[in-house]
Amino acid sequence: MESFDAIVLGAGAAGLMCALVAGQRGRRVLLLEHLDQPGAKILISGGGRCNFTNLDAGPERFLSANPHFCKSALARYTQHDFIAMVERHGIAYHEKTLGQLFCDGSSRAIVAMLRAECEAGHVDLRLGHKITDVTRTERFRVETSVGAFEAPSLVLATGGLSIPKMGATGFAHDLARRFGLAIVEPRAALVPLKVAADALPFFQSLSGVATEAIVSCGKTQFREAMLFTHRGLSGPAILQISSYWRPGAAITLDLAPDLDALAFLKDRRHSRSRAEPKTVLAEFLPARLAQALAESALPPSATTMANLPDTALETLARRVQQWEIVPSGSEGWAKAEVTAGGIDTQGLSSRTMAARDVPGLYAIGEAVDVTGWLGGYNFQWAWSSGWCAGQEV
Repeated sequence: MESFDAIVLGAGAAGLMCALVAGQRGRRVLLLEHLDQPGAKILISGGGRCNFTNLDAGPERFLSANPHFCKSALARYTQHDFIAMVERHGIAYHEKTLGQLFCDGSSRAIVAMLRAECEAGHVDLRLGHKITDVTRTERFRVETSVGAFEAPSLVLATGGLSIPKMGATGFAHDLARRFGLAIVEPRAALVPLKVAADALPFFQSLSGVATEAIVSCGKTQFREAMLFTHRGLSGPAILQISSYWRPGAAITLDLAPDLDALAFLKDRRHSRSRAEPKTVLAEFLPARLAQALAESALPPSATTMANLPDTALETLARRVQQWEIVPSGSEGWAKAEVTAGGIDTQGLSSRTMAARDVPGLYAIGEAVDVTGWLGGYNFQWAWSSGWCAGQEV
């Protein structure tokens, strides 16, 4: 039986950060990972360039049953603190859009940086260790496929349920339940949405078409690119709104964010009276989308703008700017970028990530009920929550 000051379960973004911080505080840290490499999600993120944080990371851009929980961690270890580490390691990066920071080169640079920081703290990283049991008496005992370890502190950093093909499991949630922590029901977030069977042919005819849109659900809205797929809708705007969407709810699409569609159509009825409606729509929409909307919203007799009455123009304008869709579901865990829900924050300290009723137990990262927007926010939560736990274990 090997003994450590702290055992961190999971060498993803949060686990690596927690381990390196604790190690550099002089703690003897064991970092266990069941895969054969650390930082698997880091490596694939951002198309291989790792959208490692966001300049605008603030608590209002995170979802949780307790929206105040993330404030302390995000304030104690900010995006600027992580950027400073990136710059210290000489990693070139750039802002893409909306505050999103990406590596100029490969995301491997971020993993290499975190591993180097772990080595500086003498963190004992063990790969390919499948955890078979965790128990606690006075200390935590972790049984693995390779051996047993013990420590007074244990950190749950094994993530959520998203992307199971990369090894994601509900392990952190299951273990948290065993220690008496409540779970906010996990659900797929930042995920494409599907449409009902009767609407599929229409969406399939538009598969691959992208356009900028304002996508709304309730009082929440996002303006970004949207993509039609053979099963429904995707693209950044849809992924963003999916975190707020619930089964049975409608989402609303505004396909002309900078336009008063009805006023525009009435003007074109006068100025381009002989033009086909699809041609007028194509002035601000992709041609395939313009044709599909014109054909679905207007009667066959609507061959030119001149023969469109006000009621027809109003119907077409509503389809363009107030198109209401009730998704049949999401693409689920296989396509979800993150897990919403997770370990209930009511049972954790917002300052240290420690379980209130289980001395020595901590939970960080995606395993916790804190979910960021698309664009580097979830990595920042991993860095911030990992840093806070690393300061305490």
